[in-house]
Amino acid sequence: MGMRQLARMRRGAMTAALLAAAVTGSLLTGCTAGGGAGGGATDDGRSRTQGPTEGNDGTAKSGSVLAVKIDNVPAARPQTGLDAADVVYAEQVEGGLSRLMAVYASRLPKVVGPVRSARESDLELLRQFDEPTLAFSGAQHKLLPLIDKAPLHAQPPESVSGAYYRGTDKPAPHNLYLRPQRLVGSAPGSAAATTGFHFGEAPAGGSPETSRTVRFPAARFTFTWSDSRQRWLVNMDGTPTVTTDGKTVAPATVVVQYVKVRASQFHDVLGNNTPYTETVGSGKAKVLRDGRVFDANWARPSATDGTEFTTTGGAPMNFAQGQVWVVFAKA
Repeated sequence: MGMRQLARMRRGAMTAALLAAAVTGSLLTGCTAGGGAGGGATDDGRSRTQGPTEGNDGTAKSGSVLAVKIDNVPAARPQTGLDAADVVYAEQVEGGLSRLMAVYASRLPKVVGPVRSARESDLELLRQFDEPTLAFSGAQHKLLPLIDKAPLHAQPPESVSGAYYRGTDKPAPHNLYLRPQRLVGSAPGSAAATTGFHFGEAPAGGSPETSRTVRFPAARFTFTWSDSRQRWLVNMDGTPTVTTDGKTVAPATVVVQYVKVRASQFHDVLGNNTPYTETVGSGKAKVLRDGRVFDANWARPSATDGTEFTTTGGAPMNFAQGQVWVVFAKA
C-alpha cells in the first residue's frame, strides 16, 4: 500500500472519529482557521483531502504540518529544535540576509525558535500543504490581510495563550520561542508533508562532492559531507550549525533550487525591499546526497502542487531518507 493511500486512510479515520465525536456531544468543532540505499522509492503521500480542524482552545488539530519561521541572523544562533524538522527551507530576506522555514510532520520538538516574522512568498510556498499551521512572530500590517485570506492556520503569539514565551538567553527580538505541542497538539505524521519529494535509492551517475556553498548577498550556507555521519554538516556564515542542546544539524539531502527572486510590493522599516521567492514554475537544481551531487530539474505547476524533482533523463530524483534542506538560490 502506497503512502498516498495510507494518508487517505488516516485522514478518513480522523474524519470519521470527528463525526462520531460530534454525535456524542464532543467539544471538538468542525471549523477551520484563518535512504537510504536498499529501499524502494516512495512518494510523499500528497493528498487533497479535508484539512485540519481547530479546537475550542484555538490549537490546530493533528493532520496539518507545522511550519515555523525561524530567525537566522548571527544574534539568533544557536537555534532550538531545528534538527527535528522534516524539511528546512532557506530563503533570502531584506538586506540579502537569510531566514529559515522549518516544517514539522514526523515529530515535534519541545521548543522551536527563535521565531520571527512571515513574508509574502511564504504563503505561496505553504500552499503545497493541506491547510498548514504557520507559527510566526508577526508581519507588517499590509501583509496581514493576505495572511488572513490564505488557506492556512495563522498562529502568531497572541493566538494561543502559553504557546510562546520570551527566553533569557538572547536579546529581543531574537528570543521568542514556541512550544509546538501547545499549538498543534501532536505531530501529524510524515504523510502530511506533501512536498512532492520522492525518497529511495540514488539514481545512477552524479559526481563526488565533499562541500557545496550557496551565497546570498549577505549570507552563506556551506554543506560538507561527513563519511562518519553519512550526512551533510551545515555551516552558516562560517559557523557550524549546532542547536542549543548541542545537536549538530545534519540533513541527509540538500537541494539547491534555482528560482526567480524578484522585488515584492513590501519593504521593511528601513525601506529595504522584501524579496519575493517564486517557488511555482520550473528550473534547475543541484541535489546533494550520499556524498555526491546530481544535476536535476524541478517543476511545480501550481501553488497547490508539490515540487517534483527529476534527473536530467526525466526519472524521479530520489532523496535520501532523513531531513531535507532546500536552499532557494537566485537563478
